[in-house]
Order: sequence, then structure tokens, then C-alpha cells
Amino acid sequence: MGILTFKNVSKSHGETPVLKDIDLDVAEGEFLVLLGFSGTGKTTLINLMAGLESPTSGKVTFRDEAVTGPGPERGVIFQSYSLMPWLTVSGNVRLAVDTVFPRMAGKEKDAKVEHYVKMVGLSHAARRRPAELSGGMRQRVNVARALAMNPEVLLLDEPLSALDALTRANLADEIEAIWSQEKQTCVLVTNDVDEAIVLADRIVALNPNGTLGREFKVDIPRPRERGAMNHHEGFKRLRADITGYLMDVGIKTEAGGQKTLPNVTPIHTVPKAEKEAQAGLIDKRFLDFSQLHKVYPTPKGPLTVVEDFDLKMDRGEFISLIGHSGCGKSTVLTMAAGLNEISKGAIKLDGRHIMGADPERAVVFQSPSLFPWLTARENCAVGVDKVYPRASRAERQDVVEYYLERVGLADAMDKPAVELSNGMKQRVGIARAFALSPKLLLLDEPFGMLDSLTRWELQEVLMEVWDRTKVTAICVTHDVDEAILLADRVVMMTNGPQATIGKIVDVDLPRPRSRKALLEHPDYYLYREQVLNFLEEYEHGARPETKSANPAMAAE
Repeated sequence: MGILTFKNVSKSHGETPVLKDIDLDVAEGEFLVLLGFSGTGKTTLINLMAGLESPTSGKVTFRDEAVTGPGPERGVIFQSYSLMPWLTVSGNVRLAVDTVFPRMAGKEKDAKVEHYVKMVGLSHAARRRPAELSGGMRQRVNVARALAMNPEVLLLDEPLSALDALTRANLADEIEAIWSQEKQTCVLVTNDVDEAIVLADRIVALNPNGTLGREFKVDIPRPRERGAMNHHEGFKRLRADITGYLMDVGIKTEAGGQKTLPNVTPIHTVPKAEKEAQAGLIDKRFLDFSQLHKVYPTPKGPLTVVEDFDLKMDRGEFISLIGHSGCGKSTVLTMAAGLNEISKGAIKLDGRHIMGADPERAVVFQSPSLFPWLTARENCAVGVDKVYPRASRAERQDVVEYYLERVGLADAMDKPAVELSNGMKQRVGIARAFALSPKLLLLDEPFGMLDSLTRWELQEVLMEVWDRTKVTAICVTHDVDEAILLADRVVMMTNGPQATIGKIVDVDLPRPRSRKALLEHPDYYLYREQVLNFLEEYEHGARPETKSANPAMAAE
């Protein structure tokens, strides 16, 4: 019998079933991870454990007593920070201590607060208010506050999902260290497979229909250092098994359709004489970044954000641009899109200098920026009339429908954007970009706002559509696996300011690619190690000498 038990628990919201027939025992001292994606009921499951919701049927017990409401023995850390903005770090933690231990002496409370603030590394910020803290620091306050209540079980509801990748990894490591020290029972819900493996004793998958899925035992010795995991055969095997399982039960949408692409020629805004002078596209150095700089004026003088960015891309090449937050990745992309003025240097596409925005350079942003009152079809059609002025109305509609079918929206073309999920909106954004038949496709963290499963699915969709078009593409990402999965080359940027190219890795993996196949490829983790090592080197702001895995390509 576990410390926390579910017996045949089901939960519905109105007539909508969320969880069905849940039987689960959480052992005392265990670190259990519930791995689920959007709509699988993971937050409802945590709320039932916390006593914030009651089951529709079945029973939730804590130490054999029915859970009927919240209690200090079950501390909860939510995705949002929920801090009192007028209180300091210490004040927020003290509020929890005052609530749970009203009869404790003041000096004892002070010592308790100081102990847990120090444990999460915030002693230097104890007197700061939430508005003066970064997202990662605010979540540390949440952790300290929950721990100060001395809970027997710590319940973590995706506490790291709103953080950038580096902060998320560091805070996950800290949570594991605290758990090892405090020996509390922990239950974490997450959609991140690596996070689950690094933290868990046991992983239980949540199926899309609200039932519990397959269970995975994690026998990898602790502490689990992320770099070392890249060499651990058990980690690789478990990662492939979990990923394969989740994709099998979760990804059902297949890109396809009956529509054929009409034989119409896009006409971008190239002067007629210049267009006739350039018979055909340039194959080599199709996109040329030459000594690119971006300088912003500041009250303290000019600030160089990007410096001496040199990169040559052949036509049809796919580049991933990766680096830590603030390294200038998106700045390079927006200059290539013509949305951000070039301070020094040049960008040439197909032999012409880039001057302002143009449909020949299609951009997919993190947020798809659809018109909410237009349908998916109408949003995708924006710009198509301009790009295909000589095509008939029917041919232009065929272009739109072809790409909407390819991204899996054949049955949702006439739905207004306001009725689409985030993942479906991003599909429209991808279809719209391809429908412009651009010379260059620019993707700025296109899947950053989506849960892991939706992200995996759309990566497969993007690869499938790109495989048909072979459009020259650059994708800005912070996700190492995404960078390798998509790219012919991964271009890594040094930390800003004065960010530049630090290293380039050629990805010689077979296409067409799938996540499952790559996880089983013998070279995949070698590429991953190169990117991880570079990012780790720059984690604390270091600026090692510029290096390239293929210097000739970088400086050609």
C-alpha cells in the first residue's frame, strides 16, 4: 500500500470525461513522474492528489485516509508562480510558514525561512520582490515555500515548463538534489521525456483517453548528469522506448490529401530586367551572410548584438541556428526576413541584396499571428494572390488546399482561426509559408509554445512538406534534438553581446528522417554530444575561441 493511492478513480468535467479508471500507488520516498501531454488530464490528476478537486467516482487516499481537501502534508508547486507581489522572497516563504505553523516561535520561523531560501540559492535575493526576479528565481521561491511547509509529499505540476531550456535543466537538477536531501515523496507531471528520465524512479505515461498507460522503471544510478546520460546505453534505450510509445499512442494525424499542386510559377518582387538577367537560381552560395553586424544605440553608447556573422548556404539546404537565450539567433533571422535593418555587412539571396520584407522570404514565428476572424483557408490564402498573379482563382485555391492538406488540416480548412488549437494554428502558419513558394523559409522557434507531443508531430509534418519542396530554410531553436532532426548543418552561436558563429556541425543522417529512426541511429548521440558540449561550454557566459566542425563551409 502506497502513501498516496488511487482506487478506480474517474473524473469528469460536466459530461466530458477527463480521467478514467485510474489505479495508482505512490510509494513513500519515491520520485514518480507522470508523463503526459495536453489534454491527457495530468493537471486534474495532481489536483486530485492535492485535494483541490474531488473524483467523480472512486477514491483517493493519503495514508489510508480519504483525501477530502488540501492539507499541509501535500505541498503543491504549480506552473505559474502565484507569489504575493508586495512581499519579498523571505516574506512569501514566511507567509507559508505562518499559515502551517501558527504556534511556532518567531525566531524558529525566521531560521526555517532562512534555511529554505538558502537551500534554493536565493539568500542573495531574500529582500527582493517578485518583480525584481527572473522566471527561474520566482519558481525557486515557489519551491522554497512548498518545502518550508514540511510536506510529506511534494506535488509538482509542470513547474518548469514556462522557463527557458537552460534554466529549466538547472532547476530540475536542483529539485533532484533537494529531493535526495529531504527524502520526501515527489510526484511530478511533465511533457518532457529527458526531464522525466533524469528525475524519476518510475515513469507512468498518461494516454490521450485519460487512462494510465505503460510504466517505465528508471534504473539509472543517481546523480544523473545530463552530459553523461548522452553516453549511457540505458538512457538511450529508455528514451527511445518512451518516445516510441508516446508517438504510437499520441500521434494519429498523418499529412496527406488528394489535392495536387498546380503547375503555376510564383512571381516575387524582382525587377523584370534583373529577373531576365538571372536565368535560373544560383545553386552555390544561394544565401550569403557576409560580415553581418547588428548594433543598437543605447544611452551608454552603441551595443553590438551580432558581430561578424559569416555563413554561406547552398540552395535547398536546411540550417538550424541554436544558442542560449540572448545570443542573437532571432536577430539574424529578422535581418534575413528584412524586418530588422542591417547595421553592417550584407545578406544576399539568389544573387540579390535583401532589401525589406518580401513574400520570397516567408517567416513562421513562435506565435502564428493568424487573423482570428478568418478561416484556416482564408488565413493561408493571405499573400497567395500577390505571389501567383497570373494563376486562375481555382489554381490559387488549389495551392492553398494542397498545403493545408499536407499539414493535416483537410477537415478543418473552413474553421475560423479562433476555434483552432495552438497546434492547429501553427499548422496553418506552416502551410501559409509554404503556399507562398518562397525562396527562403525562416522559422523562429516555430514549436516553442507547444507541448512536446504536438511539437514532435509538427516537426514530422514540417519535414514531410519540406521534403517535397526542398526550400532553403533556417530554423531558430533552443532544442538540441529539434536542431539535429531538421538540419543539414547545425550552426551554434556564441553568447551575446557581440554574438557570432562559434561552431558548425554537419549532420550526415539519412533523409527522410523520423524521430524514432534517428533515436536508433548509431551516430545520432555523437551529433547530440557535440551540440550539448558547445552549449555547456557557454552556459556560464564563457567565450571560447571560435571553432567549426567544418571551417571551410563556415568561411567559404
